[in-house]
Formats: sequence, C-alpha cells, structure tokens
Amino acid sequence: MYARYIKRVLDFILSLLALIFLSPLLLIIYILVIIKLGKPAIFKQQRPGKDEKIFTLYKFRTMTDEKDENGNLLPDELRLTKFGKFLRSTSLDELPELINIIKGDMAIVGPRPLLVEYLDYYTEEEKHRHDVRPGLTGQAQVNGRNAITWEEKFKQDIEYVQNVSFMSDFKIVLKTILKVFKREGISQQGEATMERFDILEKEKLNI
Repeated sequence: MYARYIKRVLDFILSLLALIFLSPLLLIIYILVIIKLGKPAIFKQQRPGKDEKIFTLYKFRTMTDEKDENGNLLPDELRLTKFGKFLRSTSLDELPELINIIKGDMAIVGPRPLLVEYLDYYTEEEKHRHDVRPGLTGQAQVNGRNAITWEEKFKQDIEYVQNVSFMSDFKIVLKTILKVFKREGISQQGEATMERFDILEKEKLNI
C-alpha cells in the first residue's frame, strides 16, 4: 500500500514544499556556482530510473571545464575545486534533484541513480535496483556511501527494494541528515567520488 500509492504522494508534496522553502538557498548556490565554476550552473546527465527508463538528472555542477594541452578534460579529481568539494560534502549539489522528484523521475528515498554505462554490467539480481524509483538518498548512502565497495552498495540497494516501508524511509531520511552533518563516506580513497563500476567490471573481464 505504502510503496504503491502513498510513497509517491508524500514524495511530491514534501519535495514541492522543500523546493519552495529552499528557493533562496538554491538561488544563492546557483549564483556562486556561476561565479566560481562557470556556466552552466546546472549539471545535466542521463541516468536510468525505474524500469531502466532514462531520464535527465539535475545537479549543481561541482567541477570546472579545465582541459590539458590536447583539449581533453583533466581528471575529475583535478577539476573538483574546494568549493565543489564543499557542495558535495554537504550534499548541496543534490538539491536540484528535488525537481526530478516532483516530475516523478525520482523518489526521496531509493537506490541512487547511477550511470547509463553501468547497465550492461549488472547481474540479474542487481538489475532489481531499478524496480523502484531512484532516490535522492538511499540505504547504501547511510551505510557507507562511496566508502563501501560496489558489491556492498548493490546489496544494500536490493535489500531496500525488497523491504520498502514508511519506517525504513523515515529512518533513512533521519540517518541522511546526520551523515550530511558529519560529512561521512563522501569519496573513496584516491578518487573524487568512487571508482567507476563499468571500468572495474571491464578489468575483471580482461583478467
């Protein structure tokens, strides 16, 4: 009952209220991103959602467009500025995703929407993470975020999908607030965020 009907209604109402309440903060961040990182302030990227349906994800940009002498973008960790790190560590870069929730692309709680390039590398069990709408936050995010392995992350995602309830969502939201204040699990050691799943899987196939 909750997962099928109530969750979507709550997501819409709470996200709309949050967007209205946080609009002054969103405007300030928008202006600062343009000043410090350049245009466009909003980063858009295609991500797979429920049933692997592709949608456009909105976030504040956290990296510059700096390139090397050959015109290629520098590695993420070199383009991620101090201001960008601040946005990521506080999860302020995720706030535009409230629009995705209102549109129905996402939910407040659910498995995080990952890259389209990862779709070919999921096991049959891991594909079930797309049985529900992806979330602004999720069970994996409050249990390690980017500091845990991909296997652990997917295990948390599937466990959430199999046990969606109001209480589980409520607990995850509360834990998310605590994690944001503590700024835990933001990145994997040696990475701007976390090593790409598809690259890891390709390396396994080459071994």
